Amino acid sequence: MRGNRTAASRTSRVRTRGAAIAAFVVLAAVAPATASAAGTQEVDAELPYVCDLPSGERTATVRISAEFPDRVERGEAISPTDVTTVVELPAEAVADLTALEAATARAATRLTVGVAQDETTAEATWHGTAQPVALPASGPLTLTATGDVPTVTGRGEDDLRFSAGNLAVDLALDAADGTAAGPGSLTVACSPAGNAPEDGLLVTVPVGADAAEPSGSPSASEASPGTPAPSSGTPRDRQGDRAPEVAANPPGPTAGRDAPHCAYGEENPFEPLSMNAYITGYSNVKKQQGASLLPVSCVLLETKEMLAEPDEHGNFVVTIKAEGELHHEGRMRTPPFRSTFLSFGFVPTTATMVLEQTGPMTIRFDSTYVGLDIMAETFVRVPLRLRVTGLEVNGTSLDVGSGCRTEKPLRSPEPDPANHPGDHLVMYGKGEQKYAEDATGYMLLSGGPLTGEATIPAFTGCGSSGGENLDRLLTASVSGPGNYLKQIQGQTCTPSAPVFGDENAAAQCTSDLQPHVIPVPER
Repeated sequence: MRGNRTAASRTSRVRTRGAAIAAFVVLAAVAPATASAAGTQEVDAELPYVCDLPSGERTATVRISAEFPDRVERGEAISPTDVTTVVELPAEAVADLTALEAATARAATRLTVGVAQDETTAEATWHGTAQPVALPASGPLTLTATGDVPTVTGRGEDDLRFSAGNLAVDLALDAADGTAAGPGSLTVACSPAGNAPEDGLLVTVPVGADAAEPSGSPSASEASPGTPAPSSGTPRDRQGDRAPEVAANPPGPTAGRDAPHCAYGEENPFEPLSMNAYITGYSNVKKQQGASLLPVSCVLLETKEMLAEPDEHGNFVVTIKAEGELHHEGRMRTPPFRSTFLSFGFVPTTATMVLEQTGPMTIRFDSTYVGLDIMAETFVRVPLRLRVTGLEVNGTSLDVGSGCRTEKPLRSPEPDPANHPGDHLVMYGKGEQKYAEDATGYMLLSGGPLTGEATIPAFTGCGSSGGENLDRLLTASVSGPGNYLKQIQGQTCTPSAPVFGDENAAAQCTSDLQPHVIPVPER
């Protein structure tokens, strides 16, 4: 795998050694930026937003704070620090969540930030996570999210202008007893209100030693943040090469946070091409019109074969084939997770489940080298059976017995059934890497999103001896086709050649050879 350019071509960039991992089911005003210390300026903005809640559109207040440099040289990267996004949802939102029998909410935020320079624009996504908060008895719900954000590098000569855009708030909902409430999760989509001052401008960072003083809002003679600044003489057809460069989003929480143990041991020692990584994601349950948050899980992977040959167009194609397995407490399964749904449309039902791997997990990664660029696609196939270990219906615990599971593994549409028969999950990822730039999408050596669709089979063996048969209840509530899945893979760790991090490379492994990066699920 050392032959892939992603791991070898960028000496100044973070190196990543990735693995394709099989997936599984399931408002006010802008406060100007002010100088906080020598060389920095502090952003403290309060913006009006409109959020789409179950009860309809509602106004909300979003406060964004961060520290930026007071100026940069041309080509110098900007790394905002101390980034905090505070979302204040109105009392109507609390009523919506309370109607789902939620008592607490855990939030993850995704704020789109526009970056403009000269006549060019780019977008960055600021991720944040919040601690669980109890729903208030009255008044608004306040969620405070923090996190690292990607660096931005201007390639022009004019000032860089950062503006707040659309915001997504992913809520994980829990009932008072700690079980999942309602659909288990809810995404609230928000957009800046039409009366947002200065179109949501957060900060202006001057470029160059002789640049003007920084400011959080432009003067009357300056372009608005949503409009490119006047051209400095560069022809318009060259602007695409001069747009601000946004680095890949940094990983979510890192080692030391809440994640299961994920390491090779005496019973399964690592080999030279062994890797381990964390995965997480969401699985829609179409019948329930909701989504289930899938837990952070460990995957162990072995590269089995590497092929290199030209294609019919003369491009060089490298194919890597690998095998992997879920790993939790010595078994091929995920950690337990809970999901709440409404049986027959009105009876709250909470199931505790695990996904069990019942056969080989296979990964095929094809990377095509077109000049100095790479185009890649990945197929991940794995047979997974959904097992139910606990069930509560309308607050009453029911005995499901020890054999409650789907009759067959989850099933996806298979693009190559002749070579891949049988029931199994299929996940697909596509990625691209331009020369000397970070990869986008999914790449074997940097991870990212994999998506798929699954049919959940009927359930069997649900119910204790002499008790009620619960097969029909679960089958009617959950089973069926068209369940969309999205998995996010974190950075892999290679135990035989661990990267612990330095000034040139981000950490990939912890000191005990577990994955350093714990990914954040995305909808």
